[in-house]
Parts: sequence; structure tokens; C-alpha cells
Amino acid sequence: MGRDIIDSDGFRANVGIVLMRQCGDVFLGHRARAGGRGWQFPQGGIREGEDPQEAVYRELHEEVGLAADDVEVVGRTARWLRYRLPSRYVRRNSQPLCIGQKQRWFLLRLKREPVTFDFMSTAEPEFDEWRWAQFWEPVREVIYFKRKVYQRALTELAPLAFPTGQPALPTWWDEVLRARSQPAPQPD
Repeated sequence: MGRDIIDSDGFRANVGIVLMRQCGDVFLGHRARAGGRGWQFPQGGIREGEDPQEAVYRELHEEVGLAADDVEVVGRTARWLRYRLPSRYVRRNSQPLCIGQKQRWFLLRLKREPVTFDFMSTAEPEFDEWRWAQFWEPVREVIYFKRKVYQRALTELAPLAFPTGQPALPTWWDEVLRARSQPAPQPD
């Protein structure tokens, strides 16, 4: 496999993984790198010569230690979802310049539980701890500049996750999405 793909607009091709239990809770990992700030879904770059689903299985193994046969693919977003990095996160000395990510999001359901996560599959683990969260909660927990993408991905994938009726949006939903550059409000 080759290096990560960055398009002519400066967006790195990436996959995002919504890993769901049978009960509808989703996996959230606490970032080990970058000072350990924030909780997020597993995600990672698509490499040259790799299709998005291959990248999902590679990232699933690298970031949480699961294999393709541990999950079923329930669905994926129809289009790329993009976010720009705040200028302080842009590595200006790397080429090609990456100004953000364009992501295809995949909804995966665990085939069996309990499951054991292993964060030591790579030399630089992405996560140092994890927890199950209610379906909409990651929108509040992720770093502010990824919130809109999380909102769009979960909104698009919710009908696939809950074919008989998705959970109601939480009371904090609108407030969190309006607060682009501020930390998320704490639960009541």
C-alpha cells in the first residue's frame, strides 16, 4: 500500500467508523495523541491503491484491534463529508499541503459481544481508553471542528442503524452545533 491520498484541494481522503453494539450504543475512543484531548470515532487515511472498505478494515484493526469478521457493514455515507482543519493544526511544512479531511463514513455493527479492544496494534496507538456512548453523544464529545461532520454522518446513518425508528435528538443538540469554536457543554 502507498501513502495517504491528498486531493488537489488539499483534503486528505479518509474513512470514519461508527462502531455500534446491538443495543445501539456506539464506540468512542479517547485520543492518546495530541495531548489526549477529546473523544472520537476511529478514523484514518485511505492509502494509494486501497479502496474505502479496505481502509475501514485496516483502520479497525490498527486503532481498536478488531478484524473484518468481528463486524458487519450496515451502510456508508453516500458522499464525502469534509471538514477544514483550524490553521493551528495545518502542517505547513508538509507537501502536499493538507488543509482538512474528506471522509466516507461506515456504520459497522458488532457481530458478537462481549468484545476485547486492543489499542497496541501499532507503535503509536490512537486511543488510550474507550467507552460506549448513546448514538448522538459523539457530536458533543468530539473536538469542535469535527462536530458538523459527525452530525451529518450520524444523521445520514441513523435510519440504517435504527430501521424501526431512530432515537430522539438530545436537548443539547442545537446548542452544541451552534457553538463552533467553544468546548461542548457538560451534561446536566
